[in-house]
Amino acid sequence: MFKIGRVGVMIVVFAFMFSGLARAAVLLDRVVAIVNQDVITWSELYKGMEADASPAVRAMKEDEKRNVFKENEAIFLETLINVRLQMQEAKNLGIGVSDGEVQEAVDSIKKKYSMSEEAFKESLKGEGFSYEEYKKKLREQIIISKLVNTQIRNKIVVNDEDIKKFIAENKDALEDTEGYKISQILLKKQKDVDKSRIEERAAELLKKMESGESFSDLAKQYSEDPSASAGGDLGLLKKSQLNKTFTDVLSGMQPGDVSKPFWTERGLHIIKLESRKGARNKGEVSEEAGNMLRNKLFTARYNAWMKSLREKSFIDVRL
Repeated sequence: MFKIGRVGVMIVVFAFMFSGLARAAVLLDRVVAIVNQDVITWSELYKGMEADASPAVRAMKEDEKRNVFKENEAIFLETLINVRLQMQEAKNLGIGVSDGEVQEAVDSIKKKYSMSEEAFKESLKGEGFSYEEYKKKLREQIIISKLVNTQIRNKIVVNDEDIKKFIAENKDALEDTEGYKISQILLKKQKDVDKSRIEERAAELLKKMESGESFSDLAKQYSEDPSASAGGDLGLLKKSQLNKTFTDVLSGMQPGDVSKPFWTERGLHIIKLESRKGARNKGEVSEEAGNMLRNKLFTARYNAWMKSLREKSFIDVRL
């Protein structure tokens, strides 16, 4: 396999088959984006979308799945471009990761989920990854995390005066006294996917819980919310942060209860009420305000930093 320069739009793979006389088959894989000196191909884009697809999308027929991918390919390509830019920046700054660090991360994940080497590899296979592909993806994640920490996160300093000012400007939200510690499983709405299919999947999850499987483990495996990696834990949410649908469901629940599935504009939710919280003391309010302020500053600085990386780079999108 070889790459043709910037003017080239195809990667040509020659495969030779012999049955008396040699025959050559040529497979064409078009370039969908150029990022400085790197290219992103159509097959890379679609392999990435396959790997990141939700269980509901993976369960679709092939033609239905391709339609969903087609509708989202531009958004996913932007994500790949951002990853490529960050990896290039890390290389320029000499930020890397050793094989030992990658293996340590793998071992940590296996330990966290009490998985043997064989079970871990089988799990990866079910997600569409080979072991080496997963380690490559994990290596990228570690490098980007190091990069973002050195360039942004570690430079954010919030002092007591900053926190006091933030509390004063967000008094109503921070002084809300009633809150809920919630975990959730979210099955996202999918265009061209019938709601009944998603409801059937939710019913299967409830049956698994009834048979003894934990809410947390099922959230890790099936939830399509960012909280999945934390077992669906959404942390402490103030009543004012929740829409009426959530508060209506929670009003009839006791700590430890799991709700029936219910729909919002995001998709189908199953929630578990871990605990209710009353008024917080001054220290708790200050801690939350500090975390909110740091997250706000991080988001703004990260977006500005990514914008600067894109502005100084050559990016040619060819979808």
